[in-house]
Amino acid sequence: MQLVSSLFLCFTSVLALAQSAPRPLVLWHGLGDSHSSPGMLQFASRIKEMHPGIFVHSIYIEEDLGKDRQAGFYGNANEQIEFVASQLSSIPELQGGFDAIGLSQGGQFLRAYIERFNSPPVNNLITFGSQHMGISDIPECKRYDVVCQVARRTAKQAVYGEWAQKNLIQAQYYRDPFNMEAYLSANKFLTSVNNEVSTSRNDTYSRNLASVGKLVLVLFTEDKTVVPKESAWFGTEDIDEESEDVRMSGEQIPLMKSRKSDSERGIIPMRLQPIYLENWIGLRELDERDAIVFETCEGEHMQMGDCWEDLILKFVGGQD
Repeated sequence: MQLVSSLFLCFTSVLALAQSAPRPLVLWHGLGDSHSSPGMLQFASRIKEMHPGIFVHSIYIEEDLGKDRQAGFYGNANEQIEFVASQLSSIPELQGGFDAIGLSQGGQFLRAYIERFNSPPVNNLITFGSQHMGISDIPECKRYDVVCQVARRTAKQAVYGEWAQKNLIQAQYYRDPFNMEAYLSANKFLTSVNNEVSTSRNDTYSRNLASVGKLVLVLFTEDKTVVPKESAWFGTEDIDEESEDVRMSGEQIPLMKSRKSDSERGIIPMRLQPIYLENWIGLRELDERDAIVFETCEGEHMQMGDCWEDLILKFVGGQD
């Protein structure tokens, strides 16, 4: 009897500990970073201080840091997401579900994971400066970043070519508002995760995304890397009548044409987008239950300062 009592007490203690532990967290780094760079390690360490006992996993495509950074420029996004799904399903600590943070392009990749797999399931998803509706310009590179410069130059030359769409990560979420026909025909990543192709819409995507607790969308107010920056909030650039007339006339519009300033450029917000109105991926369903949170961080792309801390306290590490 004493042995049975001891085993029962041990079981209840372990159960109580499991119930009181913070919900695990998964991170997906952004372009030009790696899973265990000094910045990512510092970010994870700070979160662990805020949520003592939390388990944090930083997603990798390659365990080698240099190769993992390169995989943010070169690779097939669909294959990478499938690889990550297998990676997450093999981690025991995540099997009960987890919160997730996507930094820059890591945000739309985590959303793709939720839509296509979501096993183990995501509770809250926070994305910082992510390109949910793609980009209409290829981000600039730092002066001595050769890997970025080569990828950018190649993407600019043939962004909708077969090779670029299979091998250049940024090309796979390039969404040209002046050439939607080519985008819808060539792109196999963003068109898919946004359910934009009417003949191949997947209802699982909307069910899975609508299942998250909160979708927190963070926009950087002075973002010049993500064009338009409102893509972080599922906004897209509005094409004015003059630009549309030029396009319809057959005149070529250069990929890197001079864009209007933020104050001049019109934006179509999420709630006026077909992706929302027709609930292609579950956004309207989420919004109707107040599960979409729009936030801003003052500054340029990924200059997070301390704006992220309240979000981590509120939406990360909660207990089911």
